[in-house]
Amino acid sequence: MTTTTHERIDLSQIPELAAQLRVDSIRSSTSAGSGHPTSSMSAADLLATLMARHLRYDWDDPEAPGNDHLVFSKGHASPLLYAAYKAAGVVSDEELMTGYRRFDERLEGHPTPVLPWVDVATGSLGQGLPDGVGIALSGKYLEQSPYRVWVLCGDSELAEGSMWEALDKASHYGLTNLVTLVDVNRLGQRGPTDLEWDLEAYRRRVEGFGARALVIDGHDIDQIDGALAEADSDLDKPLVILARTVKGKGYAEVEDADGWHGKPLPQDKADEAIAELGGRRDLLVRGPRPPQVDRPAPEVDAVNLPTFEVGEEVATRKAYGAALAALGDADSRVVALDGEVSNSTGTGTFVEKHPERFFEMFIAEQQMVAAATGLSTRGHIAFASSFAAFLTRAADFLRMAPISRVDLRMVGSHAGVEIGADGPSQMGLEDLALFAAIQDSTVLYPADATSTAALVARMAETSGVSYLRTTRGAYPVLYDSGEDFPVGGSKTLVQSEHDDVTLIAAGVTVHEALSAAATLAEQGTRVRVLDAYSIKPIDVEGISAAVEATGGRVVVVEDHHAEGGLGAAVLAALATAPITDLHLAHLAVDGVPGSGTSAELLDWAGIDATHIVRAARSLLEA
Repeated sequence: MTTTTHERIDLSQIPELAAQLRVDSIRSSTSAGSGHPTSSMSAADLLATLMARHLRYDWDDPEAPGNDHLVFSKGHASPLLYAAYKAAGVVSDEELMTGYRRFDERLEGHPTPVLPWVDVATGSLGQGLPDGVGIALSGKYLEQSPYRVWVLCGDSELAEGSMWEALDKASHYGLTNLVTLVDVNRLGQRGPTDLEWDLEAYRRRVEGFGARALVIDGHDIDQIDGALAEADSDLDKPLVILARTVKGKGYAEVEDADGWHGKPLPQDKADEAIAELGGRRDLLVRGPRPPQVDRPAPEVDAVNLPTFEVGEEVATRKAYGAALAALGDADSRVVALDGEVSNSTGTGTFVEKHPERFFEMFIAEQQMVAAATGLSTRGHIAFASSFAAFLTRAADFLRMAPISRVDLRMVGSHAGVEIGADGPSQMGLEDLALFAAIQDSTVLYPADATSTAALVARMAETSGVSYLRTTRGAYPVLYDSGEDFPVGGSKTLVQSEHDDVTLIAAGVTVHEALSAAATLAEQGTRVRVLDAYSIKPIDVEGISAAVEATGGRVVVVEDHHAEGGLGAAVLAALATAPITDLHLAHLAVDGVPGSGTSAELLDWAGIDATHIVRAARSLLEA
């Protein structure tokens, strides 16, 4: 059986293709000396039937707008995916055998978008289906495209709450273009899964989250084909196919045998397994072509950012909302997501103006980040917001974003002890460190409404993961409208020719530093005040010059824990500067705060104007 045309092959030919996928999964992982062949073998019949008869895909044009999308949520089954790419004729047998899991090759241990047929990186279990929700949201609501999103999941990852968040949101948004295939092979990494082959329990759970469940024998080609064909019917719910499979299917010695997870077959057993499966094959199979779809070009105009009067008190979270709405006016690619706090984060302004481009993810921060990831793969400029403290729940999804090569714009409001009476459970005190640790990320913390609006516009142009930290309370506008705020810059708000100490702050502590500067000036001490609104990248040149000009004396003050925030960034910057006599005081939040007013908590943390004054004077008296 060899075909180079896009057509649905006869069901009788599927077992041969499935056998090839199993054989090539064994061959590639044995050659590499690592990998997950048995996890691949259990799903081979599912994938063979899908790619040969139902996956509408132009393999010569991965960017074709009508292409279906295939997401391997069980990314450890990469041998199966790469074997399918070989069967489609886009990966050679040589690459499969010499490039899998090798250094500086594109067939990585778990799939990443270094391959043009991969939308999102997977391998951290529980993420592929949530990402698929974002792709499906785009297809149904923004592109109005007939493509389907097929997600292959493992049964072990159904222990992750993120999978059920995904099904819940898929049902809420009626994503009938999303089809989930669950490879229920009973065995996890160290033994049986919690439900093993209790398919009825899985069915009840799936239906409880509002999806339609089909239970099938995952090795019966007729049943598989019939279930996949349901995607062409008039569905009223997302479809979940629960396929009972056998791990290691095709090689009797390892079928349903514990202890083979993540282990390649030794060469002698690989040879035996390949012989049992009927030997090598080199079938070329391409299923149906995708429908022809015209995707209109985005509408992009100049942005008219909101303006603010110097001195008026505006919360930066409100300025974020106004700026985001203005971006939405100018660019049809801008979309927004929120975790059911849009009336607090400021996103509500965007919702009022552009409800068709807003997706409420409710209290499901992992799914919010995953949906933003999926939307980003489709070319949308996605902004996602919640309280800064709650974004930490999605840390793994954020960590995976650079691996997926996606651009995410995250916004965390209600940060630090400044939020006051709500207490410590609501105070984001780790968020700057979280985002700074992400590869090639951008971390921004504006002090006023004007800089916030400017930085929101900058984020829309910034690649990678960018994070904007906003403040709950209203504070005076410091900058004239039209002021430029480049990423990697800082602003000097107070200076003279002969300053004694540099005060470096960001966000709310900029206002405390300005108050401290006024008090010190009255006492005859001249200080320089820097607004370090760009924490990553930090303004190395500007900060180094200021500290050098003040004899190496510097106070860094931040409404964040001492680890990983502004202080760490300043120290890293100064480590490259020719300052031989550095005297640094770092004021940050240490300990677990309680409830109180903003003023009380800033004082308790030792980061208010009074404590800044004391720190500056201590440096001068040392």
